[in-house]
Formats: sequence, C-alpha cells, structure tokens
Amino acid sequence: MASWLCGSGALRAAWRGCVSLPVNRSGCRYTNLAWALQTRCYISAPCSVTIQQCRQGSFFNKLTADELWRGVLAETGAGAKKGRGKRTKKKFRRDLNRGQIVGEGRSGFLWPGLNAPVLKSGAVQTIGQRDKEEQEKVQSEIIRQRDEWEKRRKTKVKRERGWTGRSWGGISLGPPEPGPNGETYEDFDSRVIEVKHVFNMTAKEGRRRSVSGLVVVGNGNGAAGFAVGKASDKMTALRKAKNRAIHYLHYVERYENHTRYGLHCHRAIITICKLIGITDMYAKLSGSNNLLNLTRALFRGLAKQETHQALADKKSLYVVEFREECGPLPIVVASPNGGVRKEPEPVEEVPDTKLEWSEVRVAQGMKRSSWTSVKRTVW
Repeated sequence: MASWLCGSGALRAAWRGCVSLPVNRSGCRYTNLAWALQTRCYISAPCSVTIQQCRQGSFFNKLTADELWRGVLAETGAGAKKGRGKRTKKKFRRDLNRGQIVGEGRSGFLWPGLNAPVLKSGAVQTIGQRDKEEQEKVQSEIIRQRDEWEKRRKTKVKRERGWTGRSWGGISLGPPEPGPNGETYEDFDSRVIEVKHVFNMTAKEGRRRSVSGLVVVGNGNGAAGFAVGKASDKMTALRKAKNRAIHYLHYVERYENHTRYGLHCHRAIITICKLIGITDMYAKLSGSNNLLNLTRALFRGLAKQETHQALADKKSLYVVEFREECGPLPIVVASPNGGVRKEPEPVEEVPDTKLEWSEVRVAQGMKRSSWTSVKRTVW
C-alpha cells in the first residue's frame, strides 16, 4: 500500500473492502496513511478473508536456467565476438545441484514428486516421514559422497614427465575411448607429439584462438596411427586427436623383433617407433623440423617400405644379413622365387645415396659418435 497521499481523490485498499480518504486539492492534507486511518477513515471488515500466495517476480525467476547460463558464459555477447583475442579464460557450465537432492532435509520428510514417487501401487502417495534409523543412513551417505567429491577436487594429479620438464611432447594420454559399438582399445597407448596455439582471423569475430594437438597411437606390435585435433581448450583438442587417430591406423612390417643398434634418432621419431614396436633405427633429420611434416614423412616411409621377400623378387638376388656373432658369414634372409640372376646388377640400378661425411667418419671409427653420452627417457 502507498505511504504517501498527495494529489489524489481517493485511496482504495485491496482487502475486500473500500477506504475513502478525502483530500484537499490545494495541498496534501494527509501525509501519513496510519494517521489518516486513525483519524478520518472508517473500514468495514469483510465477513470472509481470502489469502492468496503470490511470488515476487524478479530477474532470476523470470528466465530459464538455459537463458541464465547463456548470459553467464557470454556465448552470444557482442563483447566476446569483438575481443580480438584478448578474452579471459573460457567459462564452463556447472551443475549447481550436484550433491543435493531436491526435497531432502534433516527431518526426513517424503514429498511426492520431489524425493519420493507420486504413485505407488496405483495410488497417490501422501506426505510422509522416514524413521530415525533410515534417515541417519541417508544423511551419512550424502555426507560421504560430499567428502569424496571434495577430496577428489583437492587431489592434484601428477602429470607424467615428457621430453622436457614443461613440455607436453612425449606425455602418455592412455588408451583411446571405447567406440560407439562397444569396441575397446586397451592394448593401445597414445603419446602427445606437439601442442601449439593457432589463430584464425575472421571478419566478424576477429582473431580467434584455438589449440591444435598432434597425437600418435600404437599397440607396440606394428599398428600405429596419428591425427590432429583442434578445440578451444587443450584437453579437448588432445582427446579429439587421440580418438581420431585410432581410425587411421597403419601396419608396419618388422623383421625379427630384436634389439641391436637401438633408437638413435629424433625424440619424436623415438616416441613413434616405440608405439609401433620398432627397437632398431637410426635416422637423421635435415632441413625443417616441423613435427607434423616429420610424422607424415615417417609414416609414409614406413608404409612404402619393401619387405625382404619383395626386394629379393624384384632384384632376383638373395637378401643377406651380416651379424656380429656370425663374423663374415652372411645369413640368408630371403630368396627370390623365380631363380637367381646370372649377371651382376647394373650400375644404373644401384641407388645413389647421399652420405654425410660426418656419418662416414663415425662409421669408420675416425670420429666419436655424439650419441654416446646421450641419456634416453625410458618408458
């Protein structure tokens, strides 16, 4: 009701009655409603009073939860679109009702439709209350769940060390997630090769920032694949790349899974070879060290390599191997199916391989290898 009576002819109160207040038009005669009711008003009380519950309307109960969250996350705001890459950290939607049951309290009342079913055995249930022992069990279970969530939230997961202390390269992400048909990949492991921030300039939103992740998966038995994932945050990009790489697998032929020389190559190549199951390789990287191009070139080279039998059939010669324990005696690895050629191999068919003089000196013992004192990460 109004607390001031100025410039009006009458005041009507909505209490199933009518209050008439005379007012002098030249000025305000009654400045207080209480004084007016005590002096000049006659109120006739109704015979029956009806009380109707009303809810105070505000900003929070007029909008839905989706509309409120959309305003908090700034998904469609003009400021977020014109941030030019200077936006703050992205906010995520949270479940504010987590750990709470609507209608549940310390008294243990059962409210049909909230914490109890509306119908039971075809009959509508009424408001009830649990007994003391059952209520204590329910409260202890709720407290236990909240303590477990709080402990899990405060627990810091120690990240595995990669190639360097703060680098994501070489860190394991575990096996890929199960497929839509229930297939699992427990025998596969995934490793991060590269994580970088990329930007895309658009006319409407300006400079858009995203994260690109390169991940390789393998089972250590010849099957491996790689993929690139992009997202607004780091973990989502790595998860996309890990789950996408399992659909682009390559099978690499290996010969007698034995270790003699070891892996002396780039650290990204070492990580990929371990996922494939290769234990002997020497590779030298010359030129650009772009990790994506390096991964593509490695998989393309391993996929196009010839087997020993295919090479023997192509050259019509024996493929032999020299081992240190056998001395100068060769070991026949593959024999041609169509017979051995009589004449020697022409000179023009011999590949002209470019050799580095430093590598030749190391092979002949004229120079000490730079890999002698290098410590390798074992995983």
